[in-house]
Amino acid sequence: MQCYVYRATRRADTYVYLPEKDEFSDLPDTLMKALGSLEFALEFELTPDRTLAQEDPQKVLANLQDQGFHLQVPPREDKLDPWQGGASG
Repeated sequence: MQCYVYRATRRADTYVYLPEKDEFSDLPDTLMKALGSLEFALEFELTPDRTLAQEDPQKVLANLQDQGFHLQVPPREDKLDPWQGGASG
């Protein structure tokens, strides 16, 4: 499946994957408002065995087929960073 990736202007490191270029009709209005403008980032052929930097390609494919888009958000940082102090032992 051909895949088109867009960068959100209001959310750092947030991307939207679409199965059709510039086809935003499946994105909920509230999500579009939260993300701001979407800037085209890249296009590639997505297959179940393709390696992606931060996403499971099978999950991306399933979301594209089921809901018409896939949202990639930055990984959550742990609330307690063990390197910044905390319990000593």
